[in-house]
Amino acid sequence: MSQVEQARATLEDLYREPCKAESIGGRIVQLMPTGRKPNRVASRIFRSLDDHAENIGTGEAYTDNMGFVVTALESGRESFSPDTSYHRGPFPPNPMRFITGAPTFAVEVRSENDNTESAASEMADKRADYFAAGTEVVWDVDPVNECVYVYRASAPTQPTTYRRGQEAEAEPAVPGWRMAVDQIFG
Repeated sequence: MSQVEQARATLEDLYREPCKAESIGGRIVQLMPTGRKPNRVASRIFRSLDDHAENIGTGEAYTDNMGFVVTALESGRESFSPDTSYHRGPFPPNPMRFITGAPTFAVEVRSENDNTESAASEMADKRADYFAAGTEVVWDVDPVNECVYVYRASAPTQPTTYRRGQEAEAEPAVPGWRMAVDQIFG
C-alpha cells in the first residue's frame, strides 16, 4: 500500500480558510469557536486595550481572529490567531493582509474545556511558541477561576497571577496599561 503525502499548506491556503485557524507543521489547524463568557472576556480586554492604544498613539489592538505570520518555529508553528492582541509594528503595506511577526502582547482566553491537564500542556507549548517568535507578554485568562496569569518572555514559566480586586498589567509590552480584573470578568 502506498501513502499519499498531503501537500504542505501555504500562507495563501491560510488566507482562504473560512474558519479561525493557525498554520502548524504545514497544516491548517482549525480552532473551535468559543462560548459566550470567554468571548465577552476577550471583548472587554480588547476594548480597554484599543482605547489605551488610541490614547497613547502607539500600536494597535486586535480582536479575535487576527492573523500573525511568523517564520516556522521549531514546533512547526507558522502563525498565531490570539483571542485579543496588541502589536507595535511594523505593519503590512497591504492592510488587508496578516501581520508578519509575532504580536507584542497576546491574550488567550480559556474555553470551557481548557482546564484539563492536556489543555494546560497545549497552552504552555503555545506560550513557548509566542516567546520564541518574539512576543513580550502573554496573558492566560481563566474565566472559570476568574484570574489572569501574566507570562513574560523574561520569565516564561513564572506567571504573575491577578485576581478580583487587583489590576492586571502587560509590562513591558504595553507600558502604562492596566485593567481591573473585576472589569475583565464583569
